[in-house]
Amino acid sequence: MKLYRSDKVRFIAGFIFIIGIYSAFYIFFLENSNLVLPSKVRHLIKFLATIAVYFVGTYHLGKLADSWMSVIWHIIHISGLGIITAIGLFDWFIYDVTLNIRLFANSIQELLISPLLYLAMGLINRTLKREVIV
Repeated sequence: MKLYRSDKVRFIAGFIFIIGIYSAFYIFFLENSNLVLPSKVRHLIKFLATIAVYFVGTYHLGKLADSWMSVIWHIIHISGLGIITAIGLFDWFIYDVTLNIRLFANSIQELLISPLLYLAMGLINRTLKREVIV
């Protein structure tokens, strides 16, 4: 028994899950001014939210007929996670990073967790699938 009837339904389900993770992350964590956490716990929460989005995208894009979307998803996320992990480990174990580097890491994390990356891949795929009429 197939869980999803078509690639379109699978893609939309993945998009909804990523929107849910993104919204929960911002509502309960980033925009919550009453939440007081140590920086290491904040790093872990950000990292786990990014990993959750990665796995949702991997699950939903990996089963689609167009495998190139899954490959690009892996390349973007693994390289981004590598960069923010290196910055985080440097911050934890060697020396505090500067504000500019921290903002750079936050920008990369925002790109990875945002549903816009997932949506953009779907729109590019849809555009490339259209038949060219000459």
